Amino acid sequence: MERGARPSDRSSRTPLSPETQRRVDAFFMGAARDRATEQLATRCGANLPLWVETDPRGLERIRFAALKLSRGDLAELARAVAIAEVDWRDVLVAAGFGHDPRAHERWFPGEPSSG
Repeated sequence: MERGARPSDRSSRTPLSPETQRRVDAFFMGAARDRATEQLATRCGANLPLWVETDPRGLERIRFAALKLSRGDLAELARAVAIAEVDWRDVLVAAGFGHDPRAHERWFPGEPSSG
């Protein structure tokens, strides 16, 4: 394993922050909401390579990016999370969060001004 890299442990679970959960709730309903929450908690958390802020708040930028790219579709969320598991920078750039470390805070599903 590369120096500094963490093993991918899919059994670990990092809960969602309240703001992340609000965005999940805005995009997904019922069972899809539960699956999206679980996917983010287990596959988009402490397992991400070289990401040091692995608490729920520290993961918001990457998780918001994955949600934005999903456009409310579970298959697209899985795709975005899979990309983040390889290199989370790719989802940040694709979502428009790559150059401004606070851009994700201004994004909310369905708000036209938030992209």
